Amino acid sequence: MRGGKPLRALIRILVLIAAVLAVVFYLNLSFGEEILVNEHPDTPQEDKTLVEETKDETDNPQIEAPTTGLATLIGKEISLLEERLGKPSRVDESAYGYEWWIYKKSFQEYIQVGVRNEKVVTLYAIGNDVDITPFKLGQPVEEIYASVPIGPYISLMYDGSSYRFELTENDMNTRPLVQMGDFYAQFYIDKFDGTLSSVRFMDAETLIKLQPYELAYVGELVEVKPWEKGSETEIANGNAEQIFDISNVMRVRHQLNPLEKDEMVAEVALAHSIDMYESDDFSHTSKTSGELSDRLEAGEVFYQLAGENIAANYADAPAVMEGWLNSKGHRETLLNGEFTHIGVGVYNLHYTQNFIQKWTEK
Repeated sequence: MRGGKPLRALIRILVLIAAVLAVVFYLNLSFGEEILVNEHPDTPQEDKTLVEETKDETDNPQIEAPTTGLATLIGKEISLLEERLGKPSRVDESAYGYEWWIYKKSFQEYIQVGVRNEKVVTLYAIGNDVDITPFKLGQPVEEIYASVPIGPYISLMYDGSSYRFELTENDMNTRPLVQMGDFYAQFYIDKFDGTLSSVRFMDAETLIKLQPYELAYVGELVEVKPWEKGSETEIANGNAEQIFDISNVMRVRHQLNPLEKDEMVAEVALAHSIDMYESDDFSHTSKTSGELSDRLEAGEVFYQLAGENIAANYADAPAVMEGWLNSKGHRETLLNGEFTHIGVGVYNLHYTQNFIQKWTEK
């Protein structure tokens, strides 16, 4: 019986270690706690009083269209696009009637160009080396507001119909919209850094299709058919790839290592996006699959640290990425320097980012 006490002591030590490891396991999960959902406003409302208000656009916040830089591509033929930027790294489907030509030049120069009917209709740019003359990404917000008139309304006529977008105070502070000649510029402001994070240029039809703000109209509303049957998978895969790309641009901008793609983690993320859509339950906890730790375990993903960002109803990858960046909890997860790998899953405007730090040999 002399060995009984040492054995009992050893068992107690092992139980204590197991308990500590369990606590560490559960603490090593991080989430964007805020609910990031429904950037898309309610259904556009018809308002017959707009006829007189939108006869012209002289009351819009506007500046002259630039003569150099990426903005000059809006409305131009793809021959000029290829002359300026070359062949794209890949082409992704979008939900809004155009293809995204992806120019993944570097972590300092990432560009998505929307092409419809062989013309450029929109362009999203992020990275410190992109040329968005007369502006500069990373520029202090004070300089933007000093040179750009920001207002709560943008009115326009398109194809015989009248439209008016109304921006909230938060919109004007984080994603203001201005007219630049015959197209529009949406500025994404990093409210934590107080700098210009990225920019989106677009023609009138694309602006109306995206409906990024509350919209009133009179006439025939431009028809939008996002996620048409038969194209859901291609659109979702394109958004997932773009989220991966933009995530790394944002991390490198904040002096962090880029993440590697992990397909097993991506499968877990996609399953959660599908589950949220089908169950109509927007949460980090699934009624059927449990917490992130449960889902990663079921997916046979081994890790030291894990985190998750979710969002719903954002128009596309650029919009949801800038939304996550401007939400404290989601930003902390996105910019966590300990993560090494990422998996992204997108399904019918439901977005999931799963981050992990892989086990490493000590």
